[in-house]
Formats: sequence, C-alpha cells, structure tokens
Amino acid sequence: MNATDAHVPAAIPARSPGLRSLLVLVRCEIRMVVRDTAGLLVPLGLPLLILLTSAGSAGEQEIVRGRTALDLFVLPLIIVMVLTMVGVLNMPSFLATYRRTGVLRRLRVTPASPLMVMLAQVITSILQSALGIGLAGALAVALFGANPPVDVLPALGVLALAAAALYATGMIVAAVAPTPNSAVAIGLVAFLLLGASGGMFGGPEALPEPVAELGSHLPFGAAVEGLSAAWAGEPVAGTSVLSLTLTLVLGVGISAWLFRWD
Repeated sequence: MNATDAHVPAAIPARSPGLRSLLVLVRCEIRMVVRDTAGLLVPLGLPLLILLTSAGSAGEQEIVRGRTALDLFVLPLIIVMVLTMVGVLNMPSFLATYRRTGVLRRLRVTPASPLMVMLAQVITSILQSALGIGLAGALAVALFGANPPVDVLPALGVLALAAAALYATGMIVAAVAPTPNSAVAIGLVAFLLLGASGGMFGGPEALPEPVAELGSHLPFGAAVEGLSAAWAGEPVAGTSVLSLTLTLVLGVGISAWLFRWD
C-alpha cells in the first residue's frame, strides 16, 4: 500500500432504514390523515351517529348474561363499521394517491421501500380504527351503560382477525384502483355491499335468506357474528373464523399479485 492509498477513505456500507425511519413515515401518514378532514371524520362520526340513534332502545333489551341488544348487536356492528370504513375506504385512497403522484415509484430506488410506506399506512389505519372504536365504546358506556364482552380474549382475537381481513380486502381495492377517485368509488361500493349483506341496514333477519347466508361468510358479517358471540360468552363459530382467515389469505395473495407500484 502506498501513501496515496492511505488517504482513501473506507467505503461506508449502506444502511437499511430501521424503526426510526418507520416512525417518521407513520408521523407523516398521521398528518396526511388529519389533513384529510372527510377521511378522518366520516369513519369516526358516522358510526357514532348510528350508535346514538340505535342505542337508546337497544340498551333496555336484556338478552343473555346481563348483556343487552346494545352489547350483542349494536356495538359489534359499530366496531366492524369503523374497521371497514378505515380499511376498505380510507387506506386504498391514500395508496392510490401515492401511486398516481409517483411516490411509490420514486421510493423503489431509495432505501425507504414502498413496502415501508404501506406498513406505515397500515399502522396509521390501525391507530385510526382504535380511536374510532375507543370513542364509540366510551360513549356507549358513559351514556347507555354498555357492558364489556363476557369473553374478552376471544373478542380481542376476533377483532384482530377482522381488522386484518378487512385491511387485506382494502389492499385488493388499492391494487385494482388506477386513481384516488376510483379507489374511493370501488371502496364505497365494497363497503356498502359488505355492510348490506352483513346486516348493517336492519340485521340479517331483514335480508332474503340466500343473501343473509352469503353475508355471514363475507368479512363484515363474519366479524359481527364473531364479536356478538364473544360478547355473549358463547363459542365463536368456526365458520366465522374460517371466513375471516380465508379473506385474509386471499386478500394478501390477490393484492400482492395485482398491485402495481406505478
């Protein structure tokens, strides 16, 4: 080695972005959600409005184990509504916006991969869902005396599985929607179809039997049924768990197959 070589600095290996970078992206995503007034308020406000209009009479009808119709039917419905609106409506529109504006394409050549952006968006969606569910639960307890689930752990398990299944459904919407407006349109249609077949507009008993049967196997209806069972202290039906798990697996597989970065 000569004198010239001694002055050549050693190459510094490139470092992959870590937890700190992810936290920065999550903060940026949260700011984006807060600035999108409609996207922030609708998933929080609409379920609360339905709760206020439905909880009065439902809170007086005791069904089983001290749990009322409010506990067994209204609260599970509100929780799944929040998850569906955030996962199937909000999240795909943000990802479609990033694709349309070239953010995902530019990130592909940087250490901060598009997958990290997607992870940050999922974390932000989970936080928004937790806020909406927390507000609804606190309001139901404070104003209408709502009760917690008899079986808390199964309820939390169904909640986590339902969130994953509905976010996976939202990723399919993000994968096929070419523009932000189309993501909102497709997501709204999916939300209404899933909700209507899952009893959002009057309960499964108000639906034709074939539609009610189909809805019970789709993620909205399966999540509502699973949460209702846990609230009543009854075993969660295996069909509900299977439906949510199948939705999760298909959603991840289909969205990974169809998703375009640009």
